[in-house]
Amino acid sequence: MDLLRRKRSAGVEGFLDDHFLIAMPGMKDDRFARSVIYVCAHSAEGAMGLIINQAQQMRFPDLIVQLGIMKEYETIRLPETARDFVVRNGGPVDRSRGFVLHSDDYRVESSLPVSEDVCLTATIDILRAISKGRGPRSAIMTLGYAGWGAGQLESEIAENGWLTCRADMDMLFDTDIDRKYDRILASIGIDLAHLSSTAGHA
Repeated sequence: MDLLRRKRSAGVEGFLDDHFLIAMPGMKDDRFARSVIYVCAHSAEGAMGLIINQAQQMRFPDLIVQLGIMKEYETIRLPETARDFVVRNGGPVDRSRGFVLHSDDYRVESSLPVSEDVCLTATIDILRAISKGRGPRSAIMTLGYAGWGAGQLESEIAENGWLTCRADMDMLFDTDIDRKYDRILASIGIDLAHLSSTAGHA
């Protein structure tokens, strides 16, 4: 988040901003096995992104009760979109911190643009808005994020750890979490059976 904020204030465009990272079958880190990551910020300083295809056990109604936004008995009044809103595991860093990646029809002062169509907000305002049915048209909420130091992500890509492609908004925000990995690979013409010995960019 700090990396994204610094890049935006400096007007810097990233190398892989608004791209998907797709874990290769040989991914050595089990935390990222079969993961798809949306890259929010990438520069010479490092990279920050959110895993978008790993669901948390915690439900959104439980989370807003835990945060004191609502009492438990009040959650019955949540709009259906909020009741069914899936909380995802965004990555191994700072897992107690929440991030909402969303369409640009909703913005508050703390919202940071990732691309022309996507923003990132990490304040409680957006959770209150979602709980009242006033949130963005499309959104993903995660706890935690994935982060890389300077040159680390580039090294992992060179070592056949990740495949990269431009992010597709429909794929990003759809709710079919379980099949997202396979569907994104198929959308760029990649056959999983042939991936183990190949690497690069789509």
